[in-house]
Amino acid sequence: MTFDIQEILDFLPHRYPFLLIDRIIEFERTKRLVAIKNVTMNEPFFQGHFPGYPIMPGVLVVEAMAQAGGIIMMHELPDRHEKLVVFTGIERAKFRRPVTPGDQLRIEVEVLSFRTRAGRILGRAMVDGKLACEATLTCQVVTRARERKAHGDEPAVVPITTVTAE
Repeated sequence: MTFDIQEILDFLPHRYPFLLIDRIIEFERTKRLVAIKNVTMNEPFFQGHFPGYPIMPGVLVVEAMAQAGGIIMMHELPDRHEKLVVFTGIERAKFRRPVTPGDQLRIEVEVLSFRTRAGRILGRAMVDGKLACEATLTCQVVTRARERKAHGDEPAVVPITTVTAE
């Protein structure tokens, strides 16, 4: 089974510039997924990471693996539009080679444990068949809450006054 970008947008709440999955090319329910991220010079993080030597930040490579794992979990939730999959841990993250503009990142995630509320995955990111990053990630399914106001306060009611010209 494969997913195009429109189908990915149905599973993940992430949007530009934080959506880091372009296509799903392999998918085995509750077991594994292979995703593609096309890395371009237009990515906003390259402006400052690093000028003259652009490298995709390692934390974003790990985030791409987490998003791929999140799709596996979200796929199994009938009420997925009311849920979020959030990071709870990153273990044994290793960065083997830089990811640069023009690279195609192949993100492979394998489920190590899977429950309806939590999961653990092994993620690998490859460029040209060579390992760029690997990590074990844990996540949890939470209810998607509406955006809250500062400190949970309700917005203040401001009376409307009419100004008349004299």
